[in-house]
Amino acid sequence: MRKNSVKNTRINGEVQRVLAEIIRGEIKDPRISQWTSVVAVEVAPDLKSCKAWISVLGGEEAREATLKGLKSAEGFIKRQLAKKVNLRNTPEITFVMNQSIEYGVNMSHKIDEVIARDSEGASENQSAAEAEEGGGREDAAEAEEGGGKESAEPVEEGAADQ
Repeated sequence: MRKNSVKNTRINGEVQRVLAEIIRGEIKDPRISQWTSVVAVEVAPDLKSCKAWISVLGGEEAREATLKGLKSAEGFIKRQLAKKVNLRNTPEITFVMNQSIEYGVNMSHKIDEVIARDSEGASENQSAAEAEEGGGREDAAEAEEGGGKESAEPVEEGAADQ
């Protein structure tokens, strides 16, 4: 079976879904954070091994404790996986930490901060521009009243060239 075959992709998706259900609902280990997500799963083509990328939202202590809890519950997880997914072989699961969700949350916060700073700077710039335009508006009002140096009479384009 090829690594990226349709069958292998289906197996990866099903194992990921079942692993997420097992971790979320059936493991009662207090070390495993409730903010644990199964980001991706890659089952080997021979169905003997499986890598599961796990993401935990929280501090470094929560990540380490969750990884230890998952490693200690590997036998239970494998047994539950064998019951729920009908495969020729039940793969040995290796859990790998992935901080993609936390990275995304941090990037989102940074983007929000930059947008907030930009909007504050834009409102300050707008206030300063309005103050400067206020002086320019008086000059424009004088020009309309005829107080300016230009004449108020319209000039035709053809007449100005002669």
